[in-house]
Amino acid sequence: MSPSGSCPVPDPATPGIRLDPDDIRNRMLSSRPAYGSSLARIWGKLRTEKRPKKAKNTGRSKPKRSTRQGQEPRKTGRSKNTRRSRSLVWRLTRWTLSIMLWGCMVVGLILGWFALDLPRIDLTAAMTRKPSITLVDENGALVATYGDQYGDVVPVNAMSHWLPEAVMSIEDRRFYSHPGIDPLGLLRAVVTNWQAGQTVQGGSTITQQTAKNLFLTRDRTFKRKAQELMLALWLEWTFSKEQIFSLYLNRVYLGAGTYGMEAASRKYFGVSTRHVTPYQAAVLAGLLKAPSRYNPENNKGNAHARARTVLQSMVASGVLTQAQAEHASSEGERYLASLPPRSHTGRYFSDFVLDQLDDLVGTVDTDLVVRTTFNKQTQKSAEHALNTVLNQYGATRHATQGAVVVMSPQGAVRAIVGGTDYSTSQYNRATQATRQPGSSFKTFVYLAALEQGLSPDDIIQDEPLTIRNWSPQNFDRQFRGDVTVREAVARSINTVAVRVAMKTGLRTVARTARRLGLSVSRVGEESPAMALGTEDNTLLAMTAAYAPLANGGMAAYPYSILDITTRDGQVLYERIGTAGTRVIRPDVVAQMNQLLGGVLSWGTGKAATLDRPAGAKTGTSQTYRDALYLGYTADYVTGVWIGNDDNSPMKRVTGGTLPAQVWKQVMEDIHRSLPARPIPSSRSSSDPDHDQEEAPPAIWTPADEIDRLQDMFGRR
Repeated sequence: MSPSGSCPVPDPATPGIRLDPDDIRNRMLSSRPAYGSSLARIWGKLRTEKRPKKAKNTGRSKPKRSTRQGQEPRKTGRSKNTRRSRSLVWRLTRWTLSIMLWGCMVVGLILGWFALDLPRIDLTAAMTRKPSITLVDENGALVATYGDQYGDVVPVNAMSHWLPEAVMSIEDRRFYSHPGIDPLGLLRAVVTNWQAGQTVQGGSTITQQTAKNLFLTRDRTFKRKAQELMLALWLEWTFSKEQIFSLYLNRVYLGAGTYGMEAASRKYFGVSTRHVTPYQAAVLAGLLKAPSRYNPENNKGNAHARARTVLQSMVASGVLTQAQAEHASSEGERYLASLPPRSHTGRYFSDFVLDQLDDLVGTVDTDLVVRTTFNKQTQKSAEHALNTVLNQYGATRHATQGAVVVMSPQGAVRAIVGGTDYSTSQYNRATQATRQPGSSFKTFVYLAALEQGLSPDDIIQDEPLTIRNWSPQNFDRQFRGDVTVREAVARSINTVAVRVAMKTGLRTVARTARRLGLSVSRVGEESPAMALGTEDNTLLAMTAAYAPLANGGMAAYPYSILDITTRDGQVLYERIGTAGTRVIRPDVVAQMNQLLGGVLSWGTGKAATLDRPAGAKTGTSQTYRDALYLGYTADYVTGVWIGNDDNSPMKRVTGGTLPAQVWKQVMEDIHRSLPARPIPSSRSSSDPDHDQEEAPPAIWTPADEIDRLQDMFGRR
């Protein structure tokens, strides 16, 4: 065996001699030297041969690439294409990476710029809101609420499970699975909106909405959206899903100054979120899209339609079955229809109260509870009476507006009606509008005269009278000759009122009116026409001026606030005592009540006669522009005005017609459960003037009065 380990074979040329296989191979190669070299040359040529290129138009040929010695050029067509492809891919990759890198840098700079004015997150709890003001009556019953209304904080796991499920179904179904931003939800919203041709679905998650509600404005700008995304990621990183959801449900705005599901649930349904039904939950969740449009108080149809959409979304989410959703919808529609419509009862009164808060407690930054003198039933009676009369007679008598004030004899305002419809006009005609009181001002003319010694049974001449080219006329254009003061007041005789005012003194009459809270100008107190009610005053002031006649002669300044406290009970203001100073002697009060009682019994105000002692006076301004009726009992003082906002004349509407009807309806209604009580009709024995001797009745003749007037104003 050969050293190589191969088996030797016999040599055919030399018998008996054996050759090794390696020797045989070497001999074969040496005997055909051109075979191996030819193959090598061919293979080398194939590998190094190049595909000819198109010559560039340079004017000279490019030298051929040399090859290794002993080898022929190789063919490189396929290899060149591969290298070109690889080069193109590398270039695209390089440019893509460069663009991405620069894009990230630009986005980072933009986000950094937006982050410079992000709100201070650590001051979230200290963010201010408009303080709420809650008005209640003297027994604590709610009257109205103003400002931002927040309910008690209720964690999401303490609410009825229907509410969070309804919110997630319609707002963010993947809330518990996304990191604060939901690309799938955003894509779905884009597709849905594109198919609908308008924006019908939003792509913001609950976390994004929480960030917007807590920290940002509602501006639709790219900057605000970018900040919203950053804050949403921060919220997800900082708080748990339950905390974020609780924060959202307790801070989201739901219309009418109401924030949070708890406040809205109690406002619209009177129940806590712990006990809402599936339908109530659907209505509350539906408010999130547009609180004013789907408000169940103002738009029950829209609210129900939106609730049905939410219920179907709950079906799609697997929260309800179709049968449960249909049952909730049918039951809920009847329930929603049974809710009383939003009422504006007492809104004029509430505005009157709010206007006084700054003067009483100044500007405060805490929630307030204001206990008022308001009486809801009295307010309803006044509103109903005014609208009933105007709806029945207003069109034919060209009377479009009215006002009513009801107060206690001590000045506690129980009701204020400032117009026929608060929703169409918030102008308060009872407290803001000043009108001529007409003959209702004569009460203060006779009051001043009685204090000067005039008696109800004194005789005064009802004759023509001219003062400085002014000749007052009676309503019926007739003159009765000698009449008593009692008859002159009951029949509201103009000439007698002017004579009495001139006899008493115009400035004395003006001082008497001011003493009772009325406004009389310096120019007005020089004019005899003042006696017929030409000085403008509000209905509230006129009503309060009649109150001393009901309470025995004490000042009755109108008030509507009993006390003001914070929500934790701190007293900021409290009205102490209600008794005013004496402004009318008791004997004069008794005389005036006799005179004004005759107005009700047989005078111009007899259309409003009551079943109890009362006093009243009618008033009508020139050309029937204003008509008033003011009167009182031992329990209430009520004033009524009817007219037009543009001061246009009515069709023969006097104080004894439409205003008397309103006054009678209001007074009968609010006295229905009260026993009849007498009004002050005699002097108090404790009065220091009780033992004074009464002056005998005086007879005023026209000649004496004319002489006095001519001496005062000059003879013609």
